[in-house]
Amino acid sequence: MAPGAAAAAAPEKVLMMRNEELERELRESREREEKARDELRRTAERLRVAEEGEERLCSQLGELEAEAVVQAREYRARVVLLMEQLSQARRLLQAAAISPPAGEDQACA
Repeated sequence: MAPGAAAAAAPEKVLMMRNEELERELRESREREEKARDELRRTAERLRVAEEGEERLCSQLGELEAEAVVQAREYRARVVLLMEQLSQARRLLQAAAISPPAGEDQACA
């Protein structure tokens, strides 16, 4: 090759090498981008699952709270009923002039 042709080929070779390097960097960048997208999709799926779980737990908690309220009302009604029965028993005992056993009046008063 003539010296002029060799000089012209050198920049072309440098450009080809630079082009290959840029293409490689572009491929690597696209691979990183795809990995990032995959990770984003996985994270979004985990978030969706977590949100669904949270909704189920909130629903269950609401049901348990409602059940607890019902049980508390039933318990209170039972306590009131027992107190009324105890009061009635005391009135009957007083009407019959029978005094309750010692210590029982103080424990229930």
